[in-house]
Formats: sequence, C-alpha cells, structure tokens
Amino acid sequence: MNTVTEALKAFSPQLKLSSQQYRTVDALLKCRTAELGGHAQKCDHCDRTRVYYNSCRNRHCPQCRGLNNAIWIDRMSSNVLDAPYFHLVFTVPEQLHALIYANKKSLYPLFYKAASETILELCSDQKYLGAQTGFFSILHTWSQDLRYHPHLHTVVLGGGLTEHGLWRSSKKKFFIPVKVLSKKFRGKFLYYLKKFCAENPLLVFFPGCCRKEKFNGLISQLYLVNWYVYAKENFAGPQAVLKYLGHYTGRVAIANSRVVAVTNKQVSFMVRDRKNADRKKVITLNGKEFARRFLLHVLPKGFVKIRYYGIMATRNKNTKLVRCRRLTNSSIFKPRFTGLSKFEVACILAGQDLRRCPVCGKGQLKNKEQLAPEKET
Repeated sequence: MNTVTEALKAFSPQLKLSSQQYRTVDALLKCRTAELGGHAQKCDHCDRTRVYYNSCRNRHCPQCRGLNNAIWIDRMSSNVLDAPYFHLVFTVPEQLHALIYANKKSLYPLFYKAASETILELCSDQKYLGAQTGFFSILHTWSQDLRYHPHLHTVVLGGGLTEHGLWRSSKKKFFIPVKVLSKKFRGKFLYYLKKFCAENPLLVFFPGCCRKEKFNGLISQLYLVNWYVYAKENFAGPQAVLKYLGHYTGRVAIANSRVVAVTNKQVSFMVRDRKNADRKKVITLNGKEFARRFLLHVLPKGFVKIRYYGIMATRNKNTKLVRCRRLTNSSIFKPRFTGLSKFEVACILAGQDLRRCPVCGKGQLKNKEQLAPEKET
C-alpha cells in the first residue's frame, strides 16, 4: 500500500467525508489489495508463483494514473503542430475560494467558460492575432502544500486560422498583454458568477464563505481587485509541449515521490517554496490535517477535467486542425500505442517484457487463476 493511502487509512475515520470523498478514500485504501481481487501467475520454467492485485483506477489515486496518462499523451501527440505554444494560468482571488469549494460542481465550469471566452474573443481581435486559435485547459485545485487553490492551466497555440482559412502565426512572445487578459477574465468570471447566483437560490453559503446578504458587496469589491493571469515561458517546439502534457495532465494532488515519511501521527512531504526561488523543503502535518487537505481536491463525480477549444475542439480536429497542419508543414507524430493492450503498453514503458519470470529469468509468467475480491468482514 502506498504512503498516501497509509495516511488516509490511519485518519479517515476522524474526518467528515462527502459521498464522493468517501468513495475516493475507499478506492485508494483497497487499491492493489486482495479486496479488489486479482490473478495469480505461474512461471512455466521454475514453477514460481506470484500474485497481482487489481488497481482501483480512481482518477485521484497517485499510483493508478501513470498508464492511462501515457496512453492519453500518446494519442494527443497527433494533434500537436510545429508552431509556438504558450502556457497561461488563470487564478481567482482568495476571497472566492470558500464559495467555490462549497459549490464545486456548479462553479468549477465557470473557470473554463470565462477563460475560453476570454482567449477566443481576444485572439479574434485584429489588434492581437485576428484568427481562431486552439487550446486546452486543465483545472488544478491545489498548491504545493495541498491548500485549496483553484486555478486553470491553459496551453494556447501561438497562431490560428483567419476568416479566409489562412494560417496566421503569433509573435514569439505571448501576443496578448497579461493585464488585458486579467481584466477580461475578471469581468467574465464575475458576470457569470452573479448570473448563476441570481438564477440558483440554492447556492451554498457556509462559515468561511461570504454571507449571502453581503454577496453583492463582495462582487463589487472584487471588480476593484487585480486578478492574476500570468503567461509562463513559451514551449520550445512540439516535444516540449508533449513533455508538458506528461507533467500536468495526469497530476493528482500529491505524488508518492513527494512523500518523505509517514508515522502513526504525522506525514512529511516535499514542497517547492515559490517565495524562495523554488527551493525544496520538507513540511510536516499531523495525519488528520494531511488527509483533510488531500481530500479537498476530490473532483465532483463525472466532472470533465481536460477540455478543448477552438481548432482543437473535437468538432474541428479533423477539419481545421488538419488544415493548420498542412499550412504549417508540421510533422505528423504517429501514436505508438494504437491497437496495443494496456499490458503491452506497460511493457514498452517499463522497457522490458513483464511476462518474463523475475526469479529464473528464463520462463514466462502465465495466468494460473483469477482471484475473486475478498469480502469485507
């Protein structure tokens, strides 16, 4: 059992969990244990037997994301153009965090709606690009120390199709001033937030949120606050974009590799200190607080985390994106894993035949029997 689930197992009984959080904890605690069943394999040379237990496949699980993430990146490689790409991050003021958390299912989509309209409208403006661009967005909700910090990562293609179907490339630096992005995003997010609140009287307000009767005052105040949208360094070619995809898209709140130590009472993990040149340091939380912070980032059931827009949208991939590939003379990255089983993909990623017996090194491991999930007692 991995270190994250050890911590959750020790302290989850003390936490008040939502149904979705409970299902996540239940899945992570059972991941790759006898409770999910599995199969026994026997070597056809030395007769050694070993047991593999099934994974939970929960999208919040630190040890279940790797294979699916690799397959997704491989499939996405065919959509990358030989053109500039830029990384944008959209954030909201801290005053909204509690309200957003209390209404996650309803308010998370506002990030995508406000950011996508901001980018599409500004890119269509002749002052900036004058073309329809393409991009995808990924919602993250955590900071390095696992505090609640919802923000949207967006990868924007530095160019697009004009209304005459011609390719127009952007400048080397990001082509829209960050202040312009910030103001437009702020206006759109607050507009849709006010509209949603007016149309949905069941919006949740709990301690830590603004009081319902003071909501309009908070909105007016937030129009006067600077919102932070920042453009990170642009990518140096398609391979850098693919590397980014691997780094960000499959992320969960914390990876096992960041956990330094787990005891009966505490969890220590590595963070990067953003205020101190990203230097690494170790912080230690009591187990209950660690579990509480981890579970803040459980997404609503059925929530779509990665979304595509413009010429990257599903309806445009086989038309406009293909045209852009031709106009930019972009190479075609052929997916490696098409038609392969997950086991075959795992062998490629591991760089070895996982069916070969690790004991004798000569025989092949073959399935001997299926192991039914153990029933809870």
